Amino acid sequence: MNPSENKALYRRFIEEVFNQGRLDRVGQLLAPSYVFHDAPPGTPSGPDGVKQTVTMFRDAFPDLHIAFEDQVAEGDKVCSRTVMHGTHRGGIFGVPPSGRTVAMPGMTMVRIADGRIAESWVRNDVQGLMNQLGAQPS
Repeated sequence: MNPSENKALYRRFIEEVFNQGRLDRVGQLLAPSYVFHDAPPGTPSGPDGVKQTVTMFRDAFPDLHIAFEDQVAEGDKVCSRTVMHGTHRGGIFGVPPSGRTVAMPGMTMVRIADGRIAESWVRNDVQGLMNQLGAQPS
């Protein structure tokens, strides 16, 4: 796949899996040996970890939508700058629902192999999210 196809694959992953909650697409879009390098502690390895993460965020933010701000690709890697928007309707990270609307910026790099996402490195502004939810540091 070329860099343009790789970018389209990652956009499709975000749209179908995160924005639409289509967990049935995970097996089609992620390699069976997928590695989530920056998974939250306790997250299962492989595609199951992604399913757990998507479920956690969509339960907390049922109207979750990730928008792309920038995206670049070279070779088998794609880097994306995104913003997750949503309304806090369910508990997350020990914070009960607040009804607040939030925006969490993030950056992700993925590696594509054989037409699937093989690895990802994710950096989201979780501290900024917690501040928006009114969570106090422990």
